[in-house]
Amino acid sequence: MIALLAIIGIIVLAAGALLPIVRVPITAALWLQGTGLALTGLAGAIAFVRDTHVGAGFRSGLHPGLGVDPLSGFFLVVIAVTAIPVLVYASGYLPGTTRTRAVTGLGGGFLLALVGVVCARDALGFLVFWELMTILPAMAILVAKPEVAVRHAIFEYLAITHLGGTGVWITLLVLAERGVLGGGSLSGKGMLLETCVGIAALVGFGSNAGLVPLHVWLPRTHPVAPSHLSALMSGVMIKVALYGLIRVCFWWMAPTPEWMGIALLVVGAVSALSGIVAALLQRELKRLLAYSSIENVGVITLALGASIVLAHSGAQTWAAIAFAAALLHTLNHAVMKALLFLSAGSIERATGQHRLDRLGGLLRQMPWTGAACGIGILAIAGVPPLNGFASEWLVVQSLMHAGLESGGVGAIMSAIALAALAATIGLALLCFVKFGGLVFLGRSRSAGARDAVDVNTPMRVGVVALAGVCVVLGAVPGLVLRPLLRLQPGVAGGTSNLAGLWLPGTGSLPTLGVLVVLVAATAILVRMRGPRTAPAPVWNCGQIDEPALAWSPAGFTSSLRLTFRGILRAERSLEHDHDDGIIQQVRYTQHVPNLLDTRVYHPIQRIALDLAGVARRLQSGSLPAYVGYFVALVIVLLVVARLVGG
Repeated sequence: MIALLAIIGIIVLAAGALLPIVRVPITAALWLQGTGLALTGLAGAIAFVRDTHVGAGFRSGLHPGLGVDPLSGFFLVVIAVTAIPVLVYASGYLPGTTRTRAVTGLGGGFLLALVGVVCARDALGFLVFWELMTILPAMAILVAKPEVAVRHAIFEYLAITHLGGTGVWITLLVLAERGVLGGGSLSGKGMLLETCVGIAALVGFGSNAGLVPLHVWLPRTHPVAPSHLSALMSGVMIKVALYGLIRVCFWWMAPTPEWMGIALLVVGAVSALSGIVAALLQRELKRLLAYSSIENVGVITLALGASIVLAHSGAQTWAAIAFAAALLHTLNHAVMKALLFLSAGSIERATGQHRLDRLGGLLRQMPWTGAACGIGILAIAGVPPLNGFASEWLVVQSLMHAGLESGGVGAIMSAIALAALAATIGLALLCFVKFGGLVFLGRSRSAGARDAVDVNTPMRVGVVALAGVCVVLGAVPGLVLRPLLRLQPGVAGGTSNLAGLWLPGTGSLPTLGVLVVLVAATAILVRMRGPRTAPAPVWNCGQIDEPALAWSPAGFTSSLRLTFRGILRAERSLEHDHDDGIIQQVRYTQHVPNLLDTRVYHPIQRIALDLAGVARRLQSGSLPAYVGYFVALVIVLLVVARLVGG
């Protein structure tokens, strides 16, 4: 039954990707894609819950095959739960033009590639689907927006993901050549080989997942992409990249060496903390959300690293809990981030604005979008009892036990990672208070925000459905955690029959009870609230009350910028206009540069262009010159061979 559902789902999904080419209505094609994802997601859910393997097993030979095991099934569920509301949203978001047909078809191919990556059972099939997963969204974005700035952003995205993605090819081909994919393990085949594969996997999969320092494509690509594609790329694609990393680390490198866990802790801590700091400094909606994705991928990576460290310390139950926490946050973040990116698309469609300082007061004009986005903001900020809090609470507990139960470098790095995570959670709360406050509360700061109306029904349904998933996952996370605890190979994790969370030696988190109490308390407070008072004038120290005097994005982050001014290196300018010695106008601007760009990528780019210039000069078009190059190369090789042979 599982195999039949998966096969039918893939066929229907493929049909939905191809039909826009033959002039089938776009809405029909999107519904077909959603139906195909629903069937594959159902097949994955059955395999995940029942701990069942169907279809082909992994093989080292170049024999294409597809299969579903519990881990693949879980990621099929993540894809389906996230993408189906996105497709509903897209049916109202995409205009009915010829260009939109191509975007719809490419989007369907992108979804098919995502399913293919998690179901592929050989190196060749995995790599083919991996490349399609990377290229197809870039093509869809270029078709939707063929402007020069968009082309430049997509070029950087493809350059980084493909240069970094070389690690994926190295990893899969080495594992296939050594026979590891067919059921073996890299353990025992040499420390040097194991180290090289581990580093290649971290670089290759980490580039697509958005781990620092290979994350720079995210804040460049998301602002120029259509919102439904941004939701799929941030909500699903980067999670499928983590699927590949999990396969390598926890299956094909098992037992995973401790250094890999420490490396994941380091990369995760840097990604989480730097991602949320960068998000706080942004003034555009989608760039803020892109940096927030980097932060949350870092949180997931922290949990994976804690699982490895705990397994090496002998705390097998807590290793399983940390692994389950990583996957639970994978699902939670996919849903939360898709919700927020779709909400950003609705806001931009309704107002024509995407800058935080040009919005405000949208909760009155866009009640459906505002309420759904508000749930997403609370969830991703880690406010109980929503889903973001449940998984982050598990990650915190896992890191605490990793620090207590392991020793040496593992304990030190776990403690540092825990401190970084605590700072990240606090900054995330500030970041999304800024997001919600500047966008939905206060007064409108522009004509577009003042005249905004809520979006059409399909777009509202998409965000409301995702908001409902956030509430359900926050109320009953134990139902998902129970099968997740069985996934880590070689680790016997306990199970829980509770809808909430129960951890050994830690206590419980009765999420459903907390939700009921909060809803009841809110209802009582609303009932007890007296009549609203009449609005009163605002005192602004004698100045006229204008929207320009309201809180700005810079106002939320001024203390952070002042505290870390030595690290952030903010660039400021202050200009005055004088008239007979009296200041008439003051202009203040501030820019926080991306230090990774200015200190790392830009110098590398300059060196690469200089080397390319030298290489171009060598292409003189002169046949004698080319013969001379060849003779010189032969002489050098003969000398090297002589020295090595001697």
